[in-house]
Amino acid sequence: MKGLGVTGGAGVMYGAMSAIGLAPAAAEVPFRAPTMGDLVGQAPGHHSVAVLGAGPAGMCAAYELGKAGYDVTVLEARTRPGGRVWSIRAGTEETDLNGETQRSTFSDGHFFNMGATRIPQSHVTLDYCRELGVQIQPFGNQNANTLVNYASDTPLSKTSMTYRAAKADTFGYVSELLQKAASRGALDDVLSADDKHALAEFLTDFGDLSSDGRYLGSTRRGYTSEPGAGTDYGTRLAPPHSMSDVIRSGIGRNFAFDFEYDQATMMFTPIGGMDRIYYAFQDRLGDRVKFGSVVTAMRNVPEGVTVEYTEGGRAQSITTDYVVCTIPPHLIGRLGNNLPADVLAALKAAKVTSSGKLGIEYSRRWWETDERIYGGASNTDKDIAQIMFPYDHFHSDRGVVVGYYNTGKRHQAFESLTHRQRLAKALAEGAEIHGDKYKKDVTSSFSGSWRRTRYSESAWASWDSTSPEYKLLLQPVDKIYFAGDHLSNAIAWQHGAFTSARSVVAALHSRVAGPS
Repeated sequence: MKGLGVTGGAGVMYGAMSAIGLAPAAAEVPFRAPTMGDLVGQAPGHHSVAVLGAGPAGMCAAYELGKAGYDVTVLEARTRPGGRVWSIRAGTEETDLNGETQRSTFSDGHFFNMGATRIPQSHVTLDYCRELGVQIQPFGNQNANTLVNYASDTPLSKTSMTYRAAKADTFGYVSELLQKAASRGALDDVLSADDKHALAEFLTDFGDLSSDGRYLGSTRRGYTSEPGAGTDYGTRLAPPHSMSDVIRSGIGRNFAFDFEYDQATMMFTPIGGMDRIYYAFQDRLGDRVKFGSVVTAMRNVPEGVTVEYTEGGRAQSITTDYVVCTIPPHLIGRLGNNLPADVLAALKAAKVTSSGKLGIEYSRRWWETDERIYGGASNTDKDIAQIMFPYDHFHSDRGVVVGYYNTGKRHQAFESLTHRQRLAKALAEGAEIHGDKYKKDVTSSFSGSWRRTRYSESAWASWDSTSPEYKLLLQPVDKIYFAGDHLSNAIAWQHGAFTSARSVVAALHSRVAGPS
């Protein structure tokens, strides 16, 4: 370990120590990719690694190992990089596990991301965009002009209203209630007179309350006619529903979404599709990535690890010093293997998730022209869950709307349907939110369900990261290492896959380049 620190720098040494449990994993020491110089004089000879899977973890691991001079081979069953990071464009073709084949006919330049679609500012994903030269643009994660529509036992039931109006009413009434509680002495045991005065000033501003502490509606709710010149003061929306109706309706049930640490604005996304990141990795890795290579077995052997796979219908095998396996955990047990029973049991402990999306191309951008919506998402408790509006091609003649992005039981309502049935259901539910125009001017569409997608069979795999099963898989099985977002504390994020891959790279490199 001392030699690694001298040749590779403290960053590599500390990263490797963290990966094998010898230093705090949360230390604020940036990952430093190992270099070929780390091996000089310490581990002479040829060092080979097979990486199973060309998704985020696999491409990251191969890229970082390549910097240190490892002979890396990436085996990927699909004919594209990215794994669950999948951008659907014109010509995309896929046959799902239901047996249905779709071929995208989206217009040139238009697409939607079936998988990952946004990147928080704090994620290492942006660092790879910078390093690989992948251009990014803002992603509209929340929009005051999009709509909420929820069922309830109030007059607001199944009524569409803008986020701005819903927020103004919810925050306004909550502020009024808190102001009343404070003014009537209900908080005297925790607030001084000065505290209550400061709170009153805050609540008056936060909820836009009247001088006597009531919420009476506000220009924050919006206008039916925008204010203009001269004496055109605009036409405000009708007064809000009663406090009881607003609270019981649950119109604020999704407001906390963009308060979450990993969902707060700003968010970003690559120009042209999230998979641009993985095509950039591919450009760096070149012919070391073998597409159409379906892994069928991996076994530890005295010489290292032997991986069996099929390519073009022909059986192949490769033996390398090490393997980094990024295949989803619930699929690994199907491979021929000699993994210990406790490892196989741990892999089965990961819980698969049902999720999917539908992209709908319209020949008219009605969301911009009719509703002044530029990005963001409308939310509902219908099965579609949300409607996501495009963040690109503003003011063009067409665009691709994500007609649903849902998980769990909501997606299971779509999972076994044909694509036509999914589209019909999504259009019907979307029209209940945005009106009949939602069903018009549709030119093409494409849908996917991750549990019905070959080589994935889950949108993501999750479990308790403090569980014995999770911790067991953080350790190598002889020469086989496991990596992926499921072995991170950022499950379902590319950041999770990257940090997992980097941890494995540090640990593997420490093992190879450590003191003899």
